[in-house]
Amino acid sequence: MSSFPDHPEFQLLQQLACAAKQRLFLVGGFLRDRQLARQGRDLDFAVSAGAIALARRFAKGIRGAFVLLDEKNGCARVARKRPDGLWTYDFADFRAASIKRDLARRDFTINTFAAEIADGVLSRVIACPGAGADMASKTIRMVSARAFKDDPLRILRAYSLQAQLEFRIAPLTRKRMQAERALIRAVSPERVREELFKVLSSRCAGKVIRDMDRDGVLFEVIPQVRVMYGVVQGGYHHLDVWKHSLETLSQLEKLLKELSGDADLKVYLDEKLAGGHSRGAVLKLACLLHDIGKPDTMKKDAQGNKSFHGHEHAGRHIVRVIARQLVLSTRERHALEDMVTLHLRPGYLANFKRPSDKAVFRYFRDAGDEAAAILLLCMADQRATRGPLTTAEDLGHMEHICMPLLRLYFQKKKDKPFVRLLNGDNLIRDLGLKPGPDFSKWLDMVEEAQQLGKITTKDEALALVRKAG
Repeated sequence: MSSFPDHPEFQLLQQLACAAKQRLFLVGGFLRDRQLARQGRDLDFAVSAGAIALARRFAKGIRGAFVLLDEKNGCARVARKRPDGLWTYDFADFRAASIKRDLARRDFTINTFAAEIADGVLSRVIACPGAGADMASKTIRMVSARAFKDDPLRILRAYSLQAQLEFRIAPLTRKRMQAERALIRAVSPERVREELFKVLSSRCAGKVIRDMDRDGVLFEVIPQVRVMYGVVQGGYHHLDVWKHSLETLSQLEKLLKELSGDADLKVYLDEKLAGGHSRGAVLKLACLLHDIGKPDTMKKDAQGNKSFHGHEHAGRHIVRVIARQLVLSTRERHALEDMVTLHLRPGYLANFKRPSDKAVFRYFRDAGDEAAAILLLCMADQRATRGPLTTAEDLGHMEHICMPLLRLYFQKKKDKPFVRLLNGDNLIRDLGLKPGPDFSKWLDMVEEAQQLGKITTKDEALALVRKAG
């Protein structure tokens, strides 16, 4: 017997279930993670009947948000922000006549742990046969042969568990996933997105994405990646476009490990964009997709040399489609598009021994909030490029340029907010100009001169506009 987690919400939940004469079991990931000494904030409950009604009463009692997940199958969610983060409580009716039969219809053995809540304690934990052994051997194994037909999303969940727990997928389970991967097409894009981002949010996304690709599953999630398969590149590359993209993701993870002590970078990459996913996860997706425009832009000259001019702009249009397909938020989509479109810009800066202040200013202006992410992508991209024409000096110079810019980005974030010398009202009032398409051009010109220290007063700014006009 073990004490029930000491939170007032849980005590209330027990009281509500008892009053309604419902049997209530804590099941799945929370119990699994507790055995792994992992802190979980997502709890799943199996209810003998009336799960949705219980969830409504619980949400009202804790002033949490109620979300109906599946009325037909009796599933609902309650979410509440606590000082230590967002807690979610999922409720579902038994899928069979008893808890043991319910567990036999779940996805993987390591998710079949269950303990009934009664009298303020958790009862003895039960599980499907083999669950304990699979936990000990760190193995993800399907509970039954029908697991993926019952819910095809479980195919993707196997990879997200592999990524989060760093477990291995059992061979027979993997074969079943490969055979039934086409079932994923029937799953809602929102559910697919969440499992994909669990993989991307892990520290071993590179390995797991390679496994998804090898198993033919990644194509079911992002079918556009197939255009990169087997597209051979020039002498600077040792890999085709797709293998290079996979290697870029792996190199990014190695780079982030090297920079793991940078507190500013951690906060930046952990920032949740509007869809609730971290910038770091979006950056890993950008690593996979940064060269997706190359097949459409490939050209050969008379000597057989290949070029991919404009592939970053072609890629922007493709990733826009992918972002909508995955139902990313507008901010996530814009961040992904910016990373893909601008991933070559740091390389242009590295064409010089020391880039000019003007070039650096324009890079930060154009890249905006994603400037640091693009620098990381560019360095990972360069590390993944090891063809016969690439030298160690090339890589060293690229990082010699990018690393100081990375530090400069975070330094600028700490500086006092920039205040423009002029705005549109000044152009109208002080210069008598009429609003038009040249306004933004003039204001940008003044901002650049101000940022570079060429002008410091309003009068100088007005004079600059007079001269330009």
